[in-house]
Amino acid sequence: MAPHTLLIIILAITVVNYVFDQFLDYLNLKSQRTDIPKEIEAFYEKEKYLKSLAYHRELTRFSFLTSAFSFVLSLGMLLSGGFGWIDGQLRPFIENEIVLALVFFGVLMLASDILTIPFQWYGTFVIEEKYGFNKTTVKTFIADKLKGYFLGAIVGGGLLAALIYLVQLVGPDFWIWFSILAAVFILVVNMFYTSLILPMFNTLTPLPEGELKSAIEKFATKVNFPLDNIFVIDGSKRSKKANAFFSGIGKKKKIVLYDTLIDNHTTEELVAVLAHEVGHFKKKHIIVGYILSVVQIVFTLFVLSRMIGSENVSLALGGTRLAIHLNLLAFGILFSPISFVTGLLMHLYSRKNEYEADAYARETFDGNALASALKRLSVDSLSDLYPHPWYVFFHYSHPPLLSRLHALDEPAR
Repeated sequence: MAPHTLLIIILAITVVNYVFDQFLDYLNLKSQRTDIPKEIEAFYEKEKYLKSLAYHRELTRFSFLTSAFSFVLSLGMLLSGGFGWIDGQLRPFIENEIVLALVFFGVLMLASDILTIPFQWYGTFVIEEKYGFNKTTVKTFIADKLKGYFLGAIVGGGLLAALIYLVQLVGPDFWIWFSILAAVFILVVNMFYTSLILPMFNTLTPLPEGELKSAIEKFATKVNFPLDNIFVIDGSKRSKKANAFFSGIGKKKKIVLYDTLIDNHTTEELVAVLAHEVGHFKKKHIIVGYILSVVQIVFTLFVLSRMIGSENVSLALGGTRLAIHLNLLAFGILFSPISFVTGLLMHLYSRKNEYEADAYARETFDGNALASALKRLSVDSLSDLYPHPWYVFFHYSHPPLLSRLHALDEPAR
């Protein structure tokens, strides 16, 4: 396919993606309602509910601005051949293709992040602060940036270098070997995330002895859940929003509770939330999700192998010769319609899993306690109670609150 034709396709995909995303955001914004659902009215004061509506309006309007900025920037780079121009500026100084690709993407990522720092700053220190969520200090904001750059350079740079090395070494069959590498990498991250990566950004402390720990251990024993350690994470150093998760693959699991979650919920609610997480483990969602992720990676890499060596793809982005890094960039856009479909399927699968995990918590512990926890979480985070069905279908990995509450009530009907 001629470079000009490829560029037109890339531009068309970019425009359609942007317009469609903005249309969904607009629909979701217009679906707001001022009436409080009867299922949650006992938890929500009218004033706080109106505050949640204002929060989502402000977030959506801010998203319109940031998306427009990114879109115009991307479109300008594509139309002007800016990506090829950057490649041309770097080539006289760097001969090694792996080093060239690392510097190329490093320049793009750093430039993109610097340009969007004002938006990130405003979102954190103005919007989140205004609605009482932000706990991030300037020092933490800067430290997170520096740590993110370091982690991106080590992990992202290492994977990119391995990918290009395999392309150069084995040619189009690189996808087989890199798929194996990627599968092992994801497995290792799942196993050691809480012990290696998370401590770079947060402090984990063992949950002290007491009522909560005893209740969690009692439930874990009851359902034969292989519990290793229970940790509390200092999520409050960045936000008042709460969460909980477990990590690890194998016989031993680590449960991680946000300190904000512990502060705002009863023991029964906390155990119900953990019962939900255990449900994911018991229903094999973690293993199946891992397998599906690997299948996606294999398929994506196979498709990439069909075009990684095409010079015309590089020329479409303004390059003067074949450049693997330009082809990777173009592939990310050209493949997006396919990744859009696979993403939809994964969202459908994820929402199904959430219902199953909720049902597990109801059957093994207490559905009313889980419902209460979900309501409190929703109120504390000012979540959207009436998301548009299309927005849910295309974007939500979890079902909306009201749908989860109705599902939890089904056996009692």
